[in-house]
Amino acid sequence: MEEKFTGEGSGHDWAHIRRVWLMARHLAQESPAADAEVTELAALLHDIADWKFHGGDYEAGPRAAREWLQTQGAAEALIARVETIIREVSFKGLGVATPVSSVEAALVQDADRLDAIGAVGIARAFAYGGHKGRALHDPAVAPVAHDSFASYQQNTAPTLNHFYEKLLHLKDRMHTAAGKAVAEQRHAYMEGFVAQFLAEWDGQA
Repeated sequence: MEEKFTGEGSGHDWAHIRRVWLMARHLAQESPAADAEVTELAALLHDIADWKFHGGDYEAGPRAAREWLQTQGAAEALIARVETIIREVSFKGLGVATPVSSVEAALVQDADRLDAIGAVGIARAFAYGGHKGRALHDPAVAPVAHDSFASYQQNTAPTLNHFYEKLLHLKDRMHTAAGKAVAEQRHAYMEGFVAQFLAEWDGQA
């Protein structure tokens, strides 16, 4: 994964994957029943073929993870568990439920979402917006609470809208106590950033 994603410029690079992996390990400290091998493999492989860069193909990631794990001689049961977590980890729209079916999936989903908020999350949001050629902000374009994955996939709104459509809601969608604690601090930082951004946008600061 490091070889494949070092230097990627959209915010879905090796540094992101590494942070998610390390955070998942950290969160797992409060979940001793979690399978460490499944958790770490899923965290490391969760973005191996993100649908955003594969024509909206939501199965690209699970398929690529399966193919790689097979080359390593992984057992079918392990492959299936990692595939399931990769399917469950992604945000699919504010109005779309994203339940998890295992403690390992909860850990990886929390870790991935924590990397989408706070200072690094802000930087990643604008990196991705720039990668997609999106405006920073347009007051004439209202945020949308996407009620389907298809609607969320087709979104082309300015980057600031992403805060209202996803990032500012992640704090309340954490599963683990440790994840909730980290999210509270990062959420507060984001709120301050958005307020300062809007003040500067209107020439008030």
